[in-house]
Amino acid sequence: MMKTLFLQPPSFDGFDGGAGSRYQAKREIKSFWFPTWLAQPAALVPGSRLIDAPPAKIGMDVVLADTRNRDLCVIHTSTPSFASDVKVAQAIKDANPNIKIGMVGAKVAVQPEESLLKGAPIDFVARNEFDFTIKDIAGGMDFAAVDGISYRNKDGVIVHNKERKILANMDDLPFVTEVYKRDLKIENYFIGYLKHPYLSLYTGRGCKSHCTFCLWPQTVGGHNYRVRSVEHVAAEIRQSLKMFPQVREIFFDDDTFTDNLPRAEAIAKELGKMGVTWSCNAKANVPRKTLEVLKTNGLRLLLVGYESGNQQILHNIKKGMLIEVAKKFTKDCHELGIKIHGTFILGLPGETRETIQETIRFATEVNPHTMQVSLAAPYPGTFLYKQALENGWLDEANAELIDESGVQIAPLHYPHLSHSEIFDSVETFYRKFYFRAPKIASIVGEMVTSPQMMVRRLREGVEFFQFLRERHKAA
Repeated sequence: MMKTLFLQPPSFDGFDGGAGSRYQAKREIKSFWFPTWLAQPAALVPGSRLIDAPPAKIGMDVVLADTRNRDLCVIHTSTPSFASDVKVAQAIKDANPNIKIGMVGAKVAVQPEESLLKGAPIDFVARNEFDFTIKDIAGGMDFAAVDGISYRNKDGVIVHNKERKILANMDDLPFVTEVYKRDLKIENYFIGYLKHPYLSLYTGRGCKSHCTFCLWPQTVGGHNYRVRSVEHVAAEIRQSLKMFPQVREIFFDDDTFTDNLPRAEAIAKELGKMGVTWSCNAKANVPRKTLEVLKTNGLRLLLVGYESGNQQILHNIKKGMLIEVAKKFTKDCHELGIKIHGTFILGLPGETRETIQETIRFATEVNPHTMQVSLAAPYPGTFLYKQALENGWLDEANAELIDESGVQIAPLHYPHLSHSEIFDSVETFYRKFYFRAPKIASIVGEMVTSPQMMVRRLREGVEFFQFLRERHKAA
């Protein structure tokens, strides 16, 4: 077995490039998701190590010291961080010319040839899901025999092997939390709307929805929701509670945990027996009956992608969601005491100055507990990317998705709506949502009743205004 390092490389300060991140960028409040997609193959390779550099504040000196004694380094990359990650790979190669370097992630999955051509130190890239692909390579299998990779042969020629069969039995995957325990400090991972410390993992991969902008189902996960058995999930949670008694919340990072309602209810009942507080991603169409079961069994919060308050935009992006259904769902959650972190995207196809205001009005009406506003990001491999190129909405100067400090830019523009108008609307959205008397009163009420929340909200406030200052520099 090759001595293997799984690496989330050093990057921009505060940059979250982990696969759990919906958008790889710096956030308005410093946030880090667990590197679950790297932890999964790491759990399959005995003697491996996982370094997640950004949240641990690990620099290149530590990375280079480790890789000098390695045979293989597997780097998770992304479209925004790729150029920086190639520099990291080159530094590793310079320090240890014999090491093999592979890259994984959505970027190289959909652009394998381009990635190898632009990344001289990269020996191979893995396409689509890569768990058992990396296990084969770490086990010493010749590159020519490994399904699902593109690589340079001994003559420097790029070769694309046949596709690897998609993983069907998700219970074949070992528990990622064992790698968390071995290699990570869970207190380094912080998400503003989750209790701290939290733990996140996947109970399945893929998403039945066909949202045109969504990265993972279109590049790595697919649109078939493949799931672990209820028993397998429950067993990992039981073990995690013993390994991490300090954890206050478990988050299920499946693209849409509520895609399979009977299974969601079954998992919830198992969690209820353990007294677990938990949260998950959900679509804004979960029926009240299911919400009642989930809430009774420990559900605290749902992460809901509303995206827009304009019905035509939702149709344009194939969201499969009706505004009125979303309103009823949100009302049910409020009545049942289920908190919502709502996510919205500005700059999607069909966006106008009027629809931006419509979405702001919608957000204030449904009033999620907290919310996040992102800029439409046309990642390679998505329908939105293809659509943007075909229609001239994306130009080369803005195709990197982030600026030189890692802050998300507005890459799309339309004849009636400029980059700067879309970019500036994010701050307007935040101010109109949070700087309302009822919302301010709600936040102050939380802070008064909880000293921990007081410290947390004050810290988040400082980070939020720092974020606004950085956006003003980028504008």
